[in-house]
Amino acid sequence: MAAKRDYYEVLGVDKDADSAEIKKAFWKLAKKYHPDVNKDDPKASEKFQEANEAYEILSDAEKRQRYDQYGHSGVDTSGFEGGGAGFGVDLEDLFNSIFGGFGFGGFGSGFTQSRRPSGPTRGANLRYRMNLDFMEAAFGVERKIKIRKDDVCPTCEGKRTADGSEPSICPNCNGSGQEQVQQQTIFGHMLTSRTCQRCQGSGQIIENPCETCKGVGTTMKDKTLLVTVPAGINEGEMLTLRGEGEPGRNGGPYGDLYIQVYIRPHPVFTREGNMTFCEVPITYAEAALGSEIEVPTIDGAVSYKLKEGTQPNDVFTIRGKGIPYLNRHGRGDHRFRVVLEVPRNLDAEQKEMLSKFEESMTDTHYEKRKGFMEKIRNIFGSK
Repeated sequence: MAAKRDYYEVLGVDKDADSAEIKKAFWKLAKKYHPDVNKDDPKASEKFQEANEAYEILSDAEKRQRYDQYGHSGVDTSGFEGGGAGFGVDLEDLFNSIFGGFGFGGFGSGFTQSRRPSGPTRGANLRYRMNLDFMEAAFGVERKIKIRKDDVCPTCEGKRTADGSEPSICPNCNGSGQEQVQQQTIFGHMLTSRTCQRCQGSGQIIENPCETCKGVGTTMKDKTLLVTVPAGINEGEMLTLRGEGEPGRNGGPYGDLYIQVYIRPHPVFTREGNMTFCEVPITYAEAALGSEIEVPTIDGAVSYKLKEGTQPNDVFTIRGKGIPYLNRHGRGDHRFRVVLEVPRNLDAEQKEMLSKFEESMTDTHYEKRKGFMEKIRNIFGSK
């Protein structure tokens, strides 16, 4: 079996493409490769299914995040059948864009398109940016956030009417939300469907609208939420609060709230995944003698015994002192690099002592210098 192509490559978009660009790219491919307009091309159906599968993953924020992090292994497409149902794309709208709104099944002046009642629609998803301190991301935190969003009107409870009664059925479209319009086309007179002009597609008429929401059924409101950030979360990862998006229409469910995490830099530590890093300045004597030094970690300072003859920029590892693994036991490691600090502002006595010490040194004490000088002599010859 051939390896799956990268989903971004399939749709022809960059990895930082937004949802509108992804949808536009998919619709372009869907119109190009849909089997109903490519009956003579046996590969069209395969290309359509490939594009559909890519869109199904990249149009879902949570699935896209898993795909960006783990690739194809992070998303389960084993049940994908390429039919388009349930993938977030309204196939009737797609067919309308391909065939100009014409119904299927025949031609002629007597043809009509079946009407689809206006059903429940899921509410819009929302996104929130959360800035965390380095330590909050490392060990987790509970944070209260305030969002402003569209929500069900508290006065009419979403019914849109002033007295709480059910809205009337639109007499123009009989509640379908769609009205039929006759057009002259190259195939003759045909009936096409469009959004009902009277009810604006809702299928209902509000005779006595709610004064609070003006018959819309929703109003803007501020809401405070308590968000639990798990230990070990990393830059750019998403937290999902189910049902905290905007309300659906016609009894549809609420959308979700996606919280994207950003981590402020730390003055001492950096991290890569679950590994933490820092630099520790040491003195000449500490490096030469192998002294015991204090090393900062995210848990606090720990004692570490350097080896004798430690060299500048040597890197050491302290096991299990890094970032906790997200939603499981264990932690990464902490690594630190020693930076040799050469003393300044020596007085006369210190200079004399240091000179005497240096005079006592031989090539056996400076292996790097000895090797370097041998290379120079081999290049330029002995003098």
